Amino acid sequence: MNETTLCVVGNVATQPVCKETAMGTSARFRLAVTSRYLDREKNEWTDGHTNFFTVWARRTLAANVASSVSVGDPVVVQGRLRVRTERTEQGESRTWADIDAVAIGHDLARGTSAFRRNARAETAGADAVSSQPEPNWETPVASRPGTATQPRPEPAGVT
Repeated sequence: MNETTLCVVGNVATQPVCKETAMGTSARFRLAVTSRYLDREKNEWTDGHTNFFTVWARRTLAANVASSVSVGDPVVVQGRLRVRTERTEQGESRTWADIDAVAIGHDLARGTSAFRRNARAETAGADAVSSQPEPNWETPVASRPGTATQPRPEPAGVT
C-alpha cells in the first residue's frame, strides 16, 4: 500500500489530550508549521504561511507525548499524512490534514531535552536474554591485517 509519509518541524499549538479508547491509548494535539524565508528586499527573515496539522499518536507514543510535550514546544513529527474532507451543517466543505505519528521528538536545534527511558515489564524472555554474557566485540590485535602480535600501548594520561 502506498502511503504519504512526511517529517515536519513545528511548534505544539494545543495541549496534548490523551484518552483511553477501546483501541488503546490515543493522544492528539495541533501542530503549527510556519515556513520562513529570506526577504532579499528587506534583507531579513520573514514568516511565511502557517499550516496546522492534527497529530495523532497511539499506544506508548501517546502516553509519552502526554507526559513530555506541552504548548509551545518545538517538535519534529514523522508519520503518515491523512487528508480528510467533511461537510459542515451549513453545507460547506472543510478539509483537515492529520498526521498519524510514528515518531515525535523535541527539536534539539532549538533547545535541549532530557531523555528518560520507559521502565520495561520484566518477562521470562527478557530474563533469559539479560542472563547471557555480553559478547566480546574487540578484534584481537593479532588478527588485524598489518599489525604485530603485541598489544597496543595505552594513550598518554590513561591509567
